[in-house]
Amino acid sequence: MATSLHPPRLPAATSNHKIQVTAINSIAPVFAGSFLLIFAETGVMSFRIGNGIDFHRLTEGRELWLGGVKIPHVKGALGHSDADVLLHAICDALLGALALGDIGQHFPDTSAEFKDIDSKILLSRTIALVTGRDFRVVNIDSTICAERPKLRPYMDAMRETIAHICNIDTASVSIKATTTEQLGAIGREEGIAAFATVLLEKI
Repeated sequence: MATSLHPPRLPAATSNHKIQVTAINSIAPVFAGSFLLIFAETGVMSFRIGNGIDFHRLTEGRELWLGGVKIPHVKGALGHSDADVLLHAICDALLGALALGDIGQHFPDTSAEFKDIDSKILLSRTIALVTGRDFRVVNIDSTICAERPKLRPYMDAMRETIAHICNIDTASVSIKATTTEQLGAIGREEGIAAFATVLLEKI
């Protein structure tokens, strides 16, 4: 049976449609103009976006810390610090948003100062760098990739911990969890990864 290749007809535009289009067209330049004015006056973009990623090997005999929360598990992440992949990814995202390098540059794993350090301290120091440049965190979106354990019971505590350090509402911190469906090193429970994206605003 033949089918028509012509798109379906749309109803004719009404006066309401015209009003809506006119309103949008009149408002859009105002927002664009405001953004250009802010940029012209300050010489600095009002918003910055950064993304971060971190991986760690999993091994027995180590504690598993994620988002500043200790997670009961038979394995923990191996690293120079407490190896909190989520907080490390967020630190990298914050640093990247302001072109300040990466977490290894600011907190090198060759320094005894950071041996077994609580990663909440690293995040606090990173936030200090952000506020020192007159920016604030707007929101954080993140994902943890691990085969086990199930992380849903600990999500709220992680969000509250991160929000407190970053001086934002818990509603502005998103944490998601996924697996690799048993594929690769993470699927074999040999490692764990985290990804984060942050939005910063000029104060």
